[in-house]
Amino acid sequence: MATKKYVYKFSEGNGSMRELLGGKGANLAEMSILGMPVPDGFTITTEACNAYYADGKKINKNIMDEIHKHVEMLQKATGKKLGGLENPLLVSVRSGARASMPGMMDTILNLGMNDEVVKVVEEKSGNKRFAYDSYRRFVQMFSDVVMGLSKSRFEEIIDEVKEKKGVTQDIELDAEDMFELTNRFKAFYKKELKEDFPQDPTVQLERAIEAVFRSWNNDRAIFYRKMNDIPSSWGTAVNVQTMVFGNMGDDCGTGVAFTRNPATGERKLFGEYLINAQGEDVVAGIRTPSPIAELKKVMPKAYKDFTDICARLEKHYHDMQDMEFTIEHGKLFMLQTRNAKRTAAAALKVAVDMEKEGLVTKDQALLMVDPKQLDDLLHPQFDADDLKKKKNDVIAKGLAASPGAACGEIVFTAEEAKTKATMGRKVILVRLETSPEDIEGMHVSEGILTVRGGMTSHAAVVARGMGACCVSGCGDIKVNESKLQFTVKGEVFKDGDIISLDGSTGLVYRGEIKTVPATISGNFKKFMQWADERRTMKIRTNADTPEDAARAVSFGAEGVGLVRTEHMFFNSPERIKAIRELVVAQNVEQRQIALKQLEPMQQGDFEGIFEAMGGRSVTIRLLDPPLHEFLPKAEAESLEVAKALGISVEDLMAAAANLHEFNPMMGHRGCRLDVTYPEIGVMQTRAIIKAAININKKHRGWKLVPEIMVPLVGEKKELDYVAQIIRTTADEVIKEAGVKQDYKIGTMIEIPRAALNADELAETAEFFSFGTNDLTQMTFGFSRDDAGKFLDDYYSKHIYDNDPFAHVDVNGVGKLISMACEKGRSTRKDIHLGVCGEHGGDPVSIEFFQRVGLTYVSCSPYRVPIARLAAAQAAIRADVKSTVVAKKTVAKKATKKATAKKPVAKKATTKTVSKKVAKPVVKKSPAKKTVKPVAKKTTKKVANKKVVKPAAKKVTKPVAKKPVVKKQAVKKVTKKVAAPKAVAKKPVAKKASAKKTTKKSK
Repeated sequence: MATKKYVYKFSEGNGSMRELLGGKGANLAEMSILGMPVPDGFTITTEACNAYYADGKKINKNIMDEIHKHVEMLQKATGKKLGGLENPLLVSVRSGARASMPGMMDTILNLGMNDEVVKVVEEKSGNKRFAYDSYRRFVQMFSDVVMGLSKSRFEEIIDEVKEKKGVTQDIELDAEDMFELTNRFKAFYKKELKEDFPQDPTVQLERAIEAVFRSWNNDRAIFYRKMNDIPSSWGTAVNVQTMVFGNMGDDCGTGVAFTRNPATGERKLFGEYLINAQGEDVVAGIRTPSPIAELKKVMPKAYKDFTDICARLEKHYHDMQDMEFTIEHGKLFMLQTRNAKRTAAAALKVAVDMEKEGLVTKDQALLMVDPKQLDDLLHPQFDADDLKKKKNDVIAKGLAASPGAACGEIVFTAEEAKTKATMGRKVILVRLETSPEDIEGMHVSEGILTVRGGMTSHAAVVARGMGACCVSGCGDIKVNESKLQFTVKGEVFKDGDIISLDGSTGLVYRGEIKTVPATISGNFKKFMQWADERRTMKIRTNADTPEDAARAVSFGAEGVGLVRTEHMFFNSPERIKAIRELVVAQNVEQRQIALKQLEPMQQGDFEGIFEAMGGRSVTIRLLDPPLHEFLPKAEAESLEVAKALGISVEDLMAAAANLHEFNPMMGHRGCRLDVTYPEIGVMQTRAIIKAAININKKHRGWKLVPEIMVPLVGEKKELDYVAQIIRTTADEVIKEAGVKQDYKIGTMIEIPRAALNADELAETAEFFSFGTNDLTQMTFGFSRDDAGKFLDDYYSKHIYDNDPFAHVDVNGVGKLISMACEKGRSTRKDIHLGVCGEHGGDPVSIEFFQRVGLTYVSCSPYRVPIARLAAAQAAIRADVKSTVVAKKTVAKKATKKATAKKPVAKKATTKTVSKKVAKPVVKKSPAKKTVKPVAKKTTKKVANKKVVKPAAKKVTKPVAKKPVVKKQAVKKVTKKVAAPKAVAKKPVAKKASAKKTTKKSK
């Protein structure tokens, strides 16, 4: 048995191997295949990372031996040796997950440096500054990434050396300064860890690889994975690559570039570079780099080579690329390429432009945009008039790193941002430069403002990826983090002061600027039209007011999948009073009085929603929450409520006590209210039907058919009881009005028992709507409101990868949904199946809903565009999958056919067999018992090798022979006896027959 391979040379991989080699490793391998200048190296697979965790956070001997073997091969290929004193090999050790996770995991450069090697590097390069700059960087990175020492202490040492020398930039430090820094860094290492800095390069490499594997589960990586739906089971690959140096002098440099503008999508090379620097300097934002276009003047040949490669890569990958490069003594080296992170507006422009350019098809264009990004385009923008008024309030200008409008309180740390955000306050995170540790603070901030860093810095890249407004490289402001303030042109801004950022212009404003809702047009409109043409699922919205409904229609909703009638009761003091009178009523008569007040209110609300939807389908859920939710909780409010209701506080408190439940989620709510108080169901049905009649009278062409949905059903008799109330009431109202008015009755599937008995429920229900919020709660057995207290522990301990309330749990809840769909269709073939929980707007869940064949998904208005695109992508992927399966099937048949030809049965034999097979079939139509011996004796070779092979997938060999002469084959066998192709096709069409034969043989 072959040993599993855990390490691959770049020359052994390719771009399709990202699951195994990670995105970085796969793309390095692909660029190598394309003949691009990629420094040599190898990739340790994601499987090795998973083995590391499975083996108790240790790299086992077999994997380590394989790594050392590849180090030897790399040494041989480069003519250099790790730790060698003649021609030393220095390498970088970088993470590379399957999905891009910029800055979330760790990188170590210049590995292989030690006290002896640095002297050789100095001698060979003739550049002492370069040698010790490389060594001090390595000590700093190794200490931080591998040993966990704080980066900030190293930065303090650098600042001390710069202050002593009287300079402000790292680049102003000379060779002796770098020598001093190296020694001070090593001394700090020894002081903190009580050991010397490791001098053995093999030990350095082993520890570095382990550290990168460990970084897969650092806090920021876990948070980023959760935010971007990346499973912890994927693991990260590790890339070990020969170092090339951008810090060897003024004919060297490093940079990051995009084939198009990641903020706007403009088709123009976009990026930055630094002379005499290493790659991390650009991304970390420590120095503000120069625009990539200026490289043309400084290094024209390297610039031309780079632009040629950019064009090739974009054409090859059919997508906008994000690349890292280094120039060593004028020679270009490519260190990375990946599909670029971009803003939502840029994503749409790039997709639409590339389709127009013929670079991608419409299907490919639709798959290029992350549906969740569309949410960014729906965020408010600054009001143009207010912006004009505030032109004198501009305090600074930086780089427009990520578009959007942001207003909020200034905060100076990620921790403070999180604290204030949890209190519901809007914040702007202000930093010298952000680092990966700031990810959680960035996520909750309205905007990010940095003093240093360019358009490709960590702050810019991450902000664009998460749709946050960002202004970077704003050198006008002077930040004092210890005093929690910044100064600009003599004016001091303190922690808690309000500022506004315009991420489209890079302007920073004093105070708050008004915002207005975003508008949908241009590329967005065209792109969504493509999505609508491609999807098969309908997209509805959850709307409780006419305003919600109208907004959803403007975003492309095709109906309402959920109207929560209870939300309407909170719209005015009169409504709250009426519903509370219903709740405290002691008998039917008192309830009827309250219901009489509520009915016209509900009817008016329904008419408003029907009107806003313009005749589209509307599903209205009957009253769902437990009644105690309508009563006040505070004692002070109880006095006012009791007075308004004309009852004593004691009576009100008694009513509340009577309604109190220990587990209201599973208590007296949903259809149980209509069973206990049928008059509630009567009132709501009357309001719905009367509203529909009025709207149909007003708009003759609409033919509105309201869908009345019964919540929390678990038993058919329960549904039947409420359905009878609805029918009796609706028919009575229709009869009184003297019109024809259709309506539908359906149920929510939100109790596991309902899913298990869906075939019975479908006898009554004309549609199902999956209430995935409650279905998830009841399947898992925990409350959505309380689970947050312990779910974080489940994520950190890898018990759950995702929040089951955010993404449908395919293995549990999903099985219930799938079962309910099958059972429902078995009873009522034309049953409509939808979902109206939070999962209805989640792209990951929509993929699952496509697979089980739901008719529609319903989500909040602002998630409608997201659902439209996600449904289109789900349809495309389903088609791609079925095409792949079909191709594999055809390929298998071709292989089997080719195999069958090797023994080559004579033509005469084939004809004879065909005649013998056809003869008994014509005589005896069923041909069940007669055929068996014929198939065994006469057709064994031909049937097995030529005709029946496709059926052999599902049945055993003796049974597989039968389809050759099954009665369904009579027509074609009789008509074209000598046509082997016609005969060969039959078994594929007769899978059902083969199954029947199998059953009988049992």
